[in-house]
Amino acid sequence: MNENVVDILIYLFENYMDSDQNPPSDQDVIHEELLQAGFPEVEIDKAFQWMEELALRQENRLLQSRDAGSIRVYNDDEIHRLDTECRGLLLFLEHNNILDPANRELVIDRAMALDTQQVGVDELKWIVLMVLINQPGQESAFAQMEDLVYNDVPAYLH
Repeated sequence: MNENVVDILIYLFENYMDSDQNPPSDQDVIHEELLQAGFPEVEIDKAFQWMEELALRQENRLLQSRDAGSIRVYNDDEIHRLDTECRGLLLFLEHNNILDPANRELVIDRAMALDTQQVGVDELKWIVLMVLINQPGQESAFAQMEDLVYNDVPAYLH
C-alpha cells in the first residue's frame, strides 16, 4: 500500500473531523484504527506530527492585516514544491476571501512540511480544509472550500 500523509489526513477528516460523532479521546485508539485500515505506521506518525505542528502554529499565529497592495513572493523551494497551478489556487482563494494572508502562510507552511517532492492541487485543497476547519470565524470560508473539494468545483470560476 502506497499511502502518504495526505491520505491519512483525508481519512481522519472524513471519519472524525467532518462527522457528527466525536473522535476517540485517546490518540492510541486512532493510531490503532489507522493501522487496521492499512496505513503504514511511519506515515501515521508523520500525520500526527503534521497535525500537532498545525495546532501549534494556529495557536501561535500572529494576526496579520490585509494589505491589498502586497504580493506573496515564493522562494525557490516553494516554487519547486508548489507549481503554478497550486500558487494560482492560493491566489484565487485569497482574492475570494477564503484564505487571509495568515492562513495562506499556514497553508504554505503545512504544504512544505509534507514529505513529498511536489504538492498537487488536490492535496493543497485538503491542506486548506485542515487549516480552516477549527478556526473561529472561518466557517463560511471552510464551507466554500469544502464545496471546492467535494463537489469538484473548478477553483477558477469567475
